[in-house]
Amino acid sequence: MVNPLPSGQYFISMITEIELLSYPSLSLEEETQIIDFLNKITIIGIDNNIKNLTIAFRKQYKLRLADAIIVATAKSLNATLFTNDVRLANLTEINTQSVQIL
Repeated sequence: MVNPLPSGQYFISMITEIELLSYPSLSLEEETQIIDFLNKITIIGIDNNIKNLTIAFRKQYKLRLADAIIVATAKSLNATLFTNDVRLANLTEINTQSVQIL
């Protein structure tokens, strides 16, 4: 049994939204489930603060652009980043928590 996420307020980067909806083999049912999820969560766009943090994270850690934006979004919100990416989980500037993907 997988542990549920702790209760709290959740956000995602608009990059995560794009990634979720752009899988080529996504079925109509899966797309509908993702859209239902997205309608229930706050999606954070890219403002100047996130842009500047993205640049800094890319320079310092040579992250892919999408990962840098996601990390910068978490940092700008002072939020915990839930990830199964070991590289992102090891960044010390943000709080991270590993999650098990089904």
